[in-house]
Amino acid sequence: MKNKKKVLGRGLSAILESPDTDITSSDISGNYVVGAVANIEIEKIEPNPFQPRNLFDEDSLNELSESIKTQGIIQPLTIRKLGFDKYQLISGERRLRSAKIAELIDVPCFIRVANDEQMLEMALVENIHREDLNSIEIAISYNRLIEECKLTQDELSKRIGKNRSTITNYLRLLKLPAEIQIALRDNTISMSHARAIINIEGTKNQINILKNIIKNNLSVRQVEDIARNFEEQTLSKIKKINPVELPLKYQNFKLDFINKSNHRLDIKRNEKGKGRLMIYFKSDDELDKIISYFEE
Repeated sequence: MKNKKKVLGRGLSAILESPDTDITSSDISGNYVVGAVANIEIEKIEPNPFQPRNLFDEDSLNELSESIKTQGIIQPLTIRKLGFDKYQLISGERRLRSAKIAELIDVPCFIRVANDEQMLEMALVENIHREDLNSIEIAISYNRLIEECKLTQDELSKRIGKNRSTITNYLRLLKLPAEIQIALRDNTISMSHARAIINIEGTKNQINILKNIIKNNLSVRQVEDIARNFEEQTLSKIKKINPVELPLKYQNFKLDFINKSNHRLDIKRNEKGKGRLMIYFKSDDELDKIISYFEE
């Protein structure tokens, strides 16, 4: 903490020149903020290796570039200091690319000291709050925050200010076949279409419905009706299966789950192990709690 106060009080030039603020030499186990805004030459800023976005619309970059030529960069980029006169972008990729198109020499930057995990989290969280992200980009960002920053869904919910059920719905998209994820990424179908497709059993069926949506321009309601029909057909087939008595381990699981969650659970299976597992809930909050039991 003493070192942090010393750096903050030494002025901008000392911050930019001091090796104490280098990411390569500082002890940054905590959230160490240098706290300075300075104009940094673009050529001295390395790209963000943790950049969660891969696609940038060229027309949008050119529009932002024209705005920058007229108005300048209103919101500073966020960078971290690697060494003397050497920096790495944390967030602000669009602004940096557009500034290059506008042929700016330097850009205003907020300078931080952050380790790799903090840098990834900052880049992802900023990225999530963009309005132009597609559903798959958001889902991938959520998943990376959970896996690479070791966050639970509840912790992520608090960090980004989103309901846990919203996060769960996005993460479910990553279980869809690649063809459907690409269609979502390219905005060929909506997230509501994809959520309806998720409820359809079988990858082949899901892809066939995707083709049907594109070919016949199906509405979300039409896809939901198709999914409902698939579910009814599946349940009808299962009802025809003669159930057998559950093995003891499944009986114990059922009783244990009911006791812990206070939710009704039904398990039906035949001799070949085919059947269904039904858990009953009355609200999204109850569903979130049920999901949390399986994540522990």
